[in-house]
Amino acid sequence: MRDSVLTSLAVIFLAMSASTEVDGAFTILYFAAAATFTGKTTEQLPAPLRVRDLFAKLNDVYPGMQDKVLSSCAVTVNLEYVDLDDDDATGASQEIKAGDEVAIIPPVSSG
Repeated sequence: MRDSVLTSLAVIFLAMSASTEVDGAFTILYFAAAATFTGKTTEQLPAPLRVRDLFAKLNDVYPGMQDKVLSSCAVTVNLEYVDLDDDDATGASQEIKAGDEVAIIPPVSSG
């Protein structure tokens, strides 16, 4: 009986930890103030979406987020920082595709 309970718990754990990736979506990771503002650490958004449109989309979903949080944040796509001031294929015009991982990075201070 003990072995069957352990097996059942292992199956439940594996099911819970399995990826919940949605087809046609990308994953967005929130840290610090962004996580506090959204009440989430991660969510899925529909792809494709240009990086330059990401903040407007998030502000539509979470009114006030642009001014209170996003204006001071950086963005990574698949662990690569995006230059939001550069409007080329690796900057703000970059397309976020299904399966990509986007992170909203809070300002980092040193001292």
